[in-house]
Amino acid sequence: MTLTVWLGFLAASLLIAVTPGPGAVISMSTGMRHGYWAALTAILGLQAAILLHLLIVALGLGALLAASEVGFTLVKFLGAAYLVWLGIQKWRAPIVPVDANVPPVRRKGLFLQGVLVNLTNPKAIIFIGALVPQFVNPAMPQIPQYLLIAVTLCLTDLLVMSGYALAASRLGHWLHDPLAIRLQNRAFGGLFVSAGALLAISSRPS
Repeated sequence: MTLTVWLGFLAASLLIAVTPGPGAVISMSTGMRHGYWAALTAILGLQAAILLHLLIVALGLGALLAASEVGFTLVKFLGAAYLVWLGIQKWRAPIVPVDANVPPVRRKGLFLQGVLVNLTNPKAIIFIGALVPQFVNPAMPQIPQYLLIAVTLCLTDLLVMSGYALAASRLGHWLHDPLAIRLQNRAFGGLFVSAGALLAISSRPS
């Protein structure tokens, strides 16, 4: 991959990352409620899902999903249902101030949430499947190119999601007020449900 091609891919990766979606919602929600380092666990889960997406595309399964209406619809509704479930859980979360004596958040659960949020989005797989091959030179060894693509995608997404999480964590002082906690829970709960609804009614990319 030449420098010019890589810079083009970097620009595309940044545009993908900064576009608000379920990943940004979970990064901001976790950052505001539990702080940046807890949010980073969820963000690493998002990156693990991106790597799985790339593996799927590299194995050619992304093309199969793009061609299968049943497969796309099944994964789409699974992802939508998971986002709606996260939204309901967030909406119904207990009103507990950040300085209350509560057990620490479970990092494994946050990582798994990050993985599932990205992994159950079939449009992400198909988008990567449509984007990545345009930057891969079939005449050159494939593994080094895919490794560079993986590092570029993950680093750009990690930096952007970290920016969302850090910005949200600065608003954590609002969470000493029960009313602010309720509003925050319901705002992010509504965003998760909205993201799930948009995914459910979305059509397959052409």
